[in-house]
This record gives sequence, C-alpha cells and structure tokens, in this order.
Amino acid sequence: MPVEHAFTAFGLPGEPGSEEFWAAAGAPASVPADGGGWVTLFLWRGSAARIGFESWSPEVPLRRWNDTDCWYAEVRMPARLRVTYQFLVDGTAYADPFNPAGAGGDRSVAATPDAPAQPHWAALGTGADAVLPLPRARIRWASERLGGRRTVRVHPAGGGGPVVLLLDGDDWLYLHPAMTAFDSAVAAGEMPPVTLVFLPTRDREAEFGCGPELWEAVRDELLPLVAESGVPADVGRPVVAGQSLGGLSAVYAALEFPDLVSRVACQSASLWWTPEAVKSADPLGGPVGGSVAARLRERRPDLSGLRIAFDVGEHETRMLPHCELVESLTERAGASVRTSRSASAHDRAGWRQALLRDVAWALG
Repeated sequence: MPVEHAFTAFGLPGEPGSEEFWAAAGAPASVPADGGGWVTLFLWRGSAARIGFESWSPEVPLRRWNDTDCWYAEVRMPARLRVTYQFLVDGTAYADPFNPAGAGGDRSVAATPDAPAQPHWAALGTGADAVLPLPRARIRWASERLGGRRTVRVHPAGGGGPVVLLLDGDDWLYLHPAMTAFDSAVAAGEMPPVTLVFLPTRDREAEFGCGPELWEAVRDELLPLVAESGVPADVGRPVVAGQSLGGLSAVYAALEFPDLVSRVACQSASLWWTPEAVKSADPLGGPVGGSVAARLRERRPDLSGLRIAFDVGEHETRMLPHCELVESLTERAGASVRTSRSASAHDRAGWRQALLRDVAWALG
C-alpha cells in the first residue's frame, strides 16, 4: 500500500528520506494554494539549511522531516513567478542539486506552473556542471576615462550585425547563457543577426549613476575597439540593454547621448534614482521617477528618434510607479515606446526572455 505523507500531493512516493523518495525528487514542485497562487515544495538532503531568494522573499528556513536527512519548505508563491534561489548552509551557498535549471554554479531557477515559458534559455545544470560557453573574441580595454583594465567579450550571433551592448555583461556570461540564447533566437528567425558586446562593470553605483563618464568611454574608447576587433559588427546604432542600475544608465544614455544611443531595452530600470536616494535608507521612497523624470519634465526633449522598450517585474510593486511615470513621459516626448511586465520580482531569471524580445523590437 502506498505511503501517504505530507509530500504525496507533490507527487513524491516512498517514505521521506528513503532512497525511493530521493530517487523521485526533482525541481521544486507546485500545487494550487487555497485562495490563489501556489504552494511550492523545496527539498534539501543533508543538514540544516535556509533558502535565499534573489529578491522576492526574505530567507526561508527549512524544516527537518522527523530524524531523516530530508529538509523541506512549503513556500507560498503568487501566480506567475520565476525566481532565482540558493540553499544556504553554514555560510556557504549551493545550487539545488535536484533542479536542472541553474544560474551559475551556486544558484537555481524555479518557476510556478503558470509562469510563461522561456524558449532559447537552456537549462545548464548546477554546481560544477554549470559551465557556460563563452565567446571566443576578447577585447582588452584599458579605459582612460573609467580607469583600470577590463576584458570585454564579443560574440557575432548569426554571423554578426548591429551591436547589442549588454550592461552587467559578466552576469550574462556567467549566470545566464545569453550567448546561446541569442544564437537560438537568431536561428529561429526571431531577430536579425547581431553582435553581442558584454560590458563588465567594476563599480556599478559609480558607473551606472546618471553621469557621462561611462558613455563617453563607450563612445570614444570601447566602440572603436569593437570596430577594429575583426569581429563583424555595426557600431553605428547600438542597442543598449540594461537591468536595474544598468537599465537606469541605458535610459540616461538615450537622453544625454542621443547621437550614440537611440535603441534601448531596459528591464526593471532603477528609475527611483536621485543622488540623494542612493544614500537613503529607503531609496525607493523619494520623488517618483527620480532624476530621469525630472529631466524629462524640465527639458521636454524631442525623443522622436528613440525606440525604447521598458519591462519591469509585475511583483516589484514599489518599482511600478517610478517606471510607469518615466514610460509615460518618454512616450509623450515622442519616443516609440514598448511596455511590458514580466512574471518576476527584481530578478534576472524573470527578465531574460524580455531581453531577447525587446532587443528584437528595438532593432525594428
């Protein structure tokens, strides 16, 4: 007779902690919750642990099943959520060994059953197996304006084309496989060939604030190096793609450097930003739309040459007013604007499909 226990509803057989049970364990499983949303089961085999989520929730402690090696948490999740998480054990982070959807070596990705699919983003495994393929072409950039040296990877997806400048490039190299995702989207005919330029950052707050130094360096130093690299690349009208502070920087560049940046794809841009808000205990509690909204109101620029796609996680409730105001002001200034909401909180795992879709749209 089958064993009935708390995990039976999630499709797990056998006594918790038994070999039969662990053999059937897989990625976090969800069942409908009373009143809507989902209850998702996370499993960990070993010693006491907590779940650390990227942004959606505080840490969640796991409970032990009797005196077994089975630790678990039943986490209430809203509808339409994709989230990055990791297990935290004695100060060390681990990916979920039962979940094939990894994000770098020590993170995993979970999604509720109603979260939209993310075609083109491969499940790359976890732990030591989570080694992402890297572009072969590298540019050594010693920036006079920004200081220091950095390595910029370049990849011609589909043979190369317009430059797509990926801010926070290391995240798209080492956490989420943007290179293979763009290759797949180009091969499927969902966007034209492009040349990806993965821009690493040294100090995000300094480089991605509303200041000109980064974009002067991109214009005068980086793009000429890309043009001379031997990789097929049209540097004349780059698409700039950024998230969070990188999204703020991309919007700033479109306003202050229109001859350089006229096509933007930004996800969850930090449009609350002002110099004062950065230092505040509640940075999102300042003026709605931050410095970008103030610029748009005061200067009333003609943005008719700009194509800009805004996306924000639908669970980022405090971000939404900031984004909605800037979206509206940008459209009123004449820009071609696309707006959307992803099934996520402030989390790259939820933004990544929007990245492909919105870059394709920005290319026109």
